[in-house]
Amino acid sequence: VQLQASGGGLVQAGGSLRLSCAASGSIFKINVMAWYRQAPGKQRDLVASISAFDRTYYGDSFKGRFTISRGNAKNTVYLQMNSLKPEDTAVYFCYVNGKQTPVALTTDYWGQGTLVTVSS
Repeated sequence: VQLQASGGGLVQAGGSLRLSCAASGSIFKINVMAWYRQAPGKQRDLVASISAFDRTYYGDSFKGRFTISRGNAKNTVYLQMNSLKPEDTAVYFCYVNGKQTPVALTTDYWGQGTLVTVSS
């Protein structure tokens, strides 16, 4: 399973960006799709997640500003980021938890990350 993230870039404070992540390859079931982020020198933190039943979760810092959603094909996840702040500057990683076959173990998959830079 490969995860291809895109949509990062440079934006001014108060602006918006939309991140996309597509899961490709053989995957039987996706349990959760999520976005994490990691700022320089800091740990990787959960931004938002969405379950197979479209139940969403947001970290406290992101409620009301960020929206996670899935595409119609359910193997694509988006993160709409509004009202961006300089402290949102980080590498954003796409994450999927799922299994490739009905009998396979549930596995975590990570994308390569996309850089978001918010200027003041």
